[in-house]
Amino acid sequence: MAGYVVLASNDASWDENAWDVFVQGHPFSHPLQSSAWGHFKEAFGWQSERLGLFDDGALIAGAQILYRKLPGIPLRLAYIPKGPLVDWNDSALQEALFAAIHRRVRKRGALLLRIEPELPDAPEHRQRLGALGFAPAPRAIQPQTTVWIDLTPSEEEILARMKQKWRYNIRLAGRKGVSVRQGDAQDVERFIKLMQVTGQRKDFGVHAPDYYRVFWRLFAPGDRAVLFSAEFEGEMLAGIMVARLGDKAYYFYGASGDKRRNLMPSHLLQWEAMRWAKSVGCTGYDLWGVPNEVGLNPDAPIPDPPAGMWGVWRFKRGFGGRVVRYVGAWNMAYYPLVLPLARRMGV
Repeated sequence: MAGYVVLASNDASWDENAWDVFVQGHPFSHPLQSSAWGHFKEAFGWQSERLGLFDDGALIAGAQILYRKLPGIPLRLAYIPKGPLVDWNDSALQEALFAAIHRRVRKRGALLLRIEPELPDAPEHRQRLGALGFAPAPRAIQPQTTVWIDLTPSEEEILARMKQKWRYNIRLAGRKGVSVRQGDAQDVERFIKLMQVTGQRKDFGVHAPDYYRVFWRLFAPGDRAVLFSAEFEGEMLAGIMVARLGDKAYYFYGASGDKRRNLMPSHLLQWEAMRWAKSVGCTGYDLWGVPNEVGLNPDAPIPDPPAGMWGVWRFKRGFGGRVVRYVGAWNMAYYPLVLPLARRMGV
């Protein structure tokens, strides 16, 4: 730790804006490391703090850490989503950062630390995490496999990379009168109603309405998140919330109704979101989450019927993106004897 200064977000000299500038400019940046995401999760039972490593006054590495109290025991889960942010080619810097993180989270009563770095799943990255004392977690919190759309080519080239049926559906929606616009706070309420319909139709859980309201309130300022609404004759048929950080955009939440699904509003929505992201300088668009088996074999056969995430993959694969599998979730257990009890709690 010699030469480095460690500061946390509750220190008087902490600069929250400087943290967000650092996150935005980091090669492994992600919205889940932004201060807005930390404040967002605080509204739903977590605590958050940012921890930074400074060299000669410059922030050079750090992590946003989320804490959740575990039921029945006086210990917490410490969790770093899509982080930490560090130069993964600099072993000394990694060791210094993790030493500071371990001290911090243990002081706050962490049973274990779980990290999910934005690192591709490669042997060298797994070896590095193992050398730092981490072990693969039994389950991930964030999707381990996703699909990235390259936005650097022209719109015509991006369309050409899609499956023919997807191009047809995008154009069909436009021909049939579906329009897409950016929504506002009132549209969030319409989106929430559609989300309930989506959850019932696809038989999966959705967040409580306030989850989407708070996300919008914290991320909409500065176009850090945009709600796109696909409409026909004034009725919202589908909607998506897309986050933006630096030169990347991320599809976070999507909802669609039961009416007029034959008009293919979701295809047009994704295309218009990509066009918007490209217009504001983004070079990549993350379709956010497909079955993990796809990361091991992109040609894996889709079950019939395509239950769970397989239906999501059937939709997302048509946009012609690149499948990326990340290194996944890794744990550092501080109280191994208590760990079996925590795992029974779903940790």
